[in-house]
Amino acid sequence: MPVLCSSCSEKRAVLKRPKTGHSLCKACFFWAFEEEVHRTIVAAKLFRPGETVGIAASGGKDSTVLAHVMKLLNERHGYGLELMLISVDEGITGYRDDSLETVKRNQQQYELPLKIVSYEELYGWTMDAIVKQVGLKNNCTFCGVFRRQALDRGAIMLKVDKICTGHNADDVAETVLMNILRGDIARLRRCTAISTASEGDGVVPRCKPLKYAYEKEIVLYAYFKKLDYFSTECIYSPNAYRGYARTFLKDLESIRPSSIMDIIHSGENLSVREGVKMPVQGTCSRCGYISSQALCKSCVLLEGLNRGLPKLGIGKHHRLHEKILSQQPLTEQEERKLKSVDF
Repeated sequence: MPVLCSSCSEKRAVLKRPKTGHSLCKACFFWAFEEEVHRTIVAAKLFRPGETVGIAASGGKDSTVLAHVMKLLNERHGYGLELMLISVDEGITGYRDDSLETVKRNQQQYELPLKIVSYEELYGWTMDAIVKQVGLKNNCTFCGVFRRQALDRGAIMLKVDKICTGHNADDVAETVLMNILRGDIARLRRCTAISTASEGDGVVPRCKPLKYAYEKEIVLYAYFKKLDYFSTECIYSPNAYRGYARTFLKDLESIRPSSIMDIIHSGENLSVREGVKMPVQGTCSRCGYISSQALCKSCVLLEGLNRGLPKLGIGKHHRLHEKILSQQPLTEQEERKLKSVDF
């Protein structure tokens, strides 16, 4: 006997929501998913009427669903926002070039302006060239740092007031776990924030409208809506540390589906003991981007690449920042240590 939708009790249910366990028809699932995102936006006061909002678009399921839902809710609830798409070309042959074609189709489907910024244009390096020099062990560090700054630069070019990203509940829970495992108190304190205020010149405030949306439900929404998205995993990411946190989280979710939300709520309610030394936010003395050191991570990584010292930005080498700033040569021992790469 077919199971009826637990919401309308009229149509046949086509799915069981991973988040709540409710059996829903397509129409009721769409409405429930969209209105939950709307409630998240309203409760956190993410936007104000008249703002220009840049949607970080990669062509993947999360950013495609985000673009679709943001356009739909903006019209349904009269947010009064001007929406734009911002995409970053990391220069990964056989991956990013294909996903950017999806982004370009999304631009036409949703009739939104699109700005693409590339690593090669901003830094003089592509990820393909970076991986050739640094290997596959720490390449995600370079990509993550460069992408964050590239997104800000694209947003400044478009003169947007805010950037919204497709980070979902699974992503946030993974980040909480990673920061706990690394003992990174500073990041643990802010990783669950749904929005970030402006942190200085050259940094555009960000928000996560899909923060409480389960990844499985995003996939179901994209599938039943027949959205056009790119589903291939990055060819350089199999060794990423995040992958291990993701596997652990999936195992937890299979035993207890509420684990994802439980971890997020735990992260939101964690407090740092008084007296714990926290990094002081300043600006990079070279590029002016936010940094707790004399040089931001992006400038240190770039310096390492340009000098042929790929390990310069990996690990803690803050004592070398003054040498880099004053263009002093490194000792033979320092250079030998920073040139060695584990493949």
